[in-house]
Amino acid sequence: MALLPWLLLALGAAAPFYLSGYNLSLLGRFMAFGILAMGIVLIWGHGGILSLGQGVFFGIGAYAMAMHMKLAAAGDGQLPDFMMWSGREALPWWWEPFASPVFAILAVFLLPALLAALFSWLVFYRRVSGVYFALITQALALAFATLLISRQDVTGGFNGLTNFPSLFGLSLADQTVRDGLYWTTLALAALGYAGLRWLLATRFGNLLRAARDAENRIRFLGYNPVPFKVVAFAIAGMLAGVGGALFTMHAGNISPALVGVVPSIEMVIWAAVGGRYSLAGALVAAVALNILRDSVSSAFPELWLYLIGLVFILTVTLLPNGVAGLARRVSRR
Repeated sequence: MALLPWLLLALGAAAPFYLSGYNLSLLGRFMAFGILAMGIVLIWGHGGILSLGQGVFFGIGAYAMAMHMKLAAAGDGQLPDFMMWSGREALPWWWEPFASPVFAILAVFLLPALLAALFSWLVFYRRVSGVYFALITQALALAFATLLISRQDVTGGFNGLTNFPSLFGLSLADQTVRDGLYWTTLALAALGYAGLRWLLATRFGNLLRAARDAENRIRFLGYNPVPFKVVAFAIAGMLAGVGGALFTMHAGNISPALVGVVPSIEMVIWAAVGGRYSLAGALVAAVALNILRDSVSSAFPELWLYLIGLVFILTVTLLPNGVAGLARRVSRR
């Protein structure tokens, strides 16, 4: 089992040599989802924090990168096409900093993390947890998607932001650029996996799990669990934002349909199927389930939600620790 992550990394690194350009782009998108899924393992599996709103932080990172790419496509002093169609005459002030690639990259990492930290601190400080926290995050996802749809003139509305011909001055039509983008995605996924493995092995990880299992006892021993939960939630938000930005670069679009309630629930299912305690399991499950989704949806578009629901029910009832838990049991035998 210890060799599995290295084997997957080797197979992933060689993917540009045996996959077509289209399939490589799909793999890059799904690996971006895997980065988000590892964040869910951190907060849900090890922190006991079930969030049904990770699509919000995914969307923040995605829209931050999409705004930069849209401004770059429009050119200096020009409005993005959808703003002109909506009748706007000036660029909103909060769009202007995203013309800088440095600001956009920093926003992808920092903006989701800061908003996740602020939101979680306000909630955890009031000692809201369990199903109540899950419902609040679900409502947050619904509100965020509704806001994006309602502000057609500044967010692109239901269609979102599309048509990005270049990335940091490099043409996305060039396969060499797309190969480089894929390897960047793979490197960030590997870095996220290694970083989370290290974090969970430290005293922080031990206290986070202790707060998950016995929060009142942790308080009795003199520890305040709120900062540990806030930091974990902020890291998960940052990973979701990075995944969203990478997805946008691979897919060439982002829309409210990818950040609402249903996508946020699917994100939790990826972690559950892979194993909510396993970083590698969640990463692999996110890739595998989205490959399955692409295949099923192409042939039977209306069947996917029923299928993913069935997979989740079977996982919860038969494999509570996911596929990774089953693999561990088999390897021990």
